[in-house]
Amino acid sequence: MLNKFLLFLLLMPFGFVFSQGDYPTDYFVNPLEIPLVLSGSFGELRSNHFHSGFDIKTQGQSGLNVISSANGYVSRINVSHWGYGKALYITHPNGYTTVYGHLTKFSPEIEAYVKKKQYEKESFQVRLYPKAGELEVSQGDVVALSGNSGSSGGPHLHYEIRDVKSNILNPMLFGINIPDHKKPTIQTAFAYSKNDSSQVNQSNKIVNLNLKRLSNGDLLSNTIYAYGDIGIGINAFDRMDGAINRNGLYDLTMRVNGTKIFQFTADKFSFSESRYINTYIDYERFINLNQRVQKCFIELPSKKLNLYKTIVNKGFLHVGDSLDYKVEITTKDFSGNVTNLTIPVQGKKDSIALSESIIKTPYYFKANLANKITDSIVTVTFPKNIFYEDFYFNYSFVNGVANLHSRSVPVHNYFRISFDISKYSTDEIDKMYIARINKHGKLYYVGSRHKDGKMYTSIKSLGKYTLSSDLERPKVYHYNFKNNQALGKKRYLKVRISDTGSGIKSYRGEIDGKWVLMEYAPKLRTLSYDFEDKKLTGYYHTLKIIVTDNVNNSTTFTTSFSRKN
Repeated sequence: MLNKFLLFLLLMPFGFVFSQGDYPTDYFVNPLEIPLVLSGSFGELRSNHFHSGFDIKTQGQSGLNVISSANGYVSRINVSHWGYGKALYITHPNGYTTVYGHLTKFSPEIEAYVKKKQYEKESFQVRLYPKAGELEVSQGDVVALSGNSGSSGGPHLHYEIRDVKSNILNPMLFGINIPDHKKPTIQTAFAYSKNDSSQVNQSNKIVNLNLKRLSNGDLLSNTIYAYGDIGIGINAFDRMDGAINRNGLYDLTMRVNGTKIFQFTADKFSFSESRYINTYIDYERFINLNQRVQKCFIELPSKKLNLYKTIVNKGFLHVGDSLDYKVEITTKDFSGNVTNLTIPVQGKKDSIALSESIIKTPYYFKANLANKITDSIVTVTFPKNIFYEDFYFNYSFVNGVANLHSRSVPVHNYFRISFDISKYSTDEIDKMYIARINKHGKLYYVGSRHKDGKMYTSIKSLGKYTLSSDLERPKVYHYNFKNNQALGKKRYLKVRISDTGSGIKSYRGEIDGKWVLMEYAPKLRTLSYDFEDKKLTGYYHTLKIIVTDNVNNSTTFTTSFSRKN
């Protein structure tokens, strides 16, 4: 078996990978032993990214068998507090890799491999890359149990299929179909004017269209009167059988007088392009109203999105005076269920009654250039190409708060903010950090370092930032036992940890002076030790937990317990 895997690795660059559109539909089997019902679909619109796989419901519970979709070997294992939590990557002889995330634990062989590495590294969080032949699996093998680890909002299995270039592919292309007899739902539609000389219904602001639902489920808009270049956006979702979750569309197409000028299809993308979702949706509307409007036009430079299949005139409709147009929007799911929206457009050059006003500031940012803000306290440096368009930037520093324009403007990559801290003492600086202030006034640690009288960090979002201090130590409490308690045959030893300031940075657990694996569950704020990990010698034991926050306040918690082996 090992020789076969080595041969596959040697030959993989020359073949064994299906070309785009030629996917094997009978190669992979379902990763769960229950009927598949989705809470999240491939390409679904998420905050700052497209969803990269399936979120499969696990009947509201953890602990379901997760099986390998095909023969292969475990090529990567991640154990993290956030993200996919406990995640498994299996590489297959045909060049594809399947990913299984938010697991509660691995199969016995894989679990033993992981715990050995965790003890060697003295770390719960690990990223491992087993070699071909170390952890081989066959199709149908139970490789893990489903769970709720990482940044999961409830028990489910996150499942992906990636190609040899790490592009993420829609699992439905491989025959992993989900029953779906429901048409997509179009909730609202909007018309956008491209520039000052364009108009819709005497306005060059966004216009909410009036929609009428027809007897067959399709929609018809009232006639709009327009002139110049205009674009259309819709707020829509799809539902599948067995669930009420609002999933993403598979395909969104726009035709004008029968000619296709825009098509978006959720079939394949790379992680490097996923953040361009912020140019595909009306980002400002999403931030201000929590509504994701998918634009059937390219307003910003989004050509790196492979999800765009057809783009003519950037998806804009050029409306001439006294001419009529028929705009047809088609929303479709993978099963072929379709909902159509028809928008009659009549060309009419008219006076503009409602105009979009531009607030000019002293700072005009060119997207293709580096930009900088500086005053006596704050310096902010923006590398070139992290904004998608040129705009007037609004900045102020009031009562210790740096107001960086608005969160409604997307940022594609990291920029740096620094505060002058030369007036503070060394002891004060040691407990300071940079915090983001949310709309409710709550402070969040965003990471900080200091050098030469400056405290700085890199961030990826505009908004409000300030300096804050954390003088409180983390707290540690008994959770499922008491001091000096005889624990009998209890499987787990648990403590609860918390920090009200900068947040938990690290922790360390020891029993009788030796490091032990403590599993951190941030959502429950618990640290757990599994007595089956290591056999303890003796009857009386001392547990020591050291918890450190992000400004290095530290708490040492010591307690005793007894336990028969």
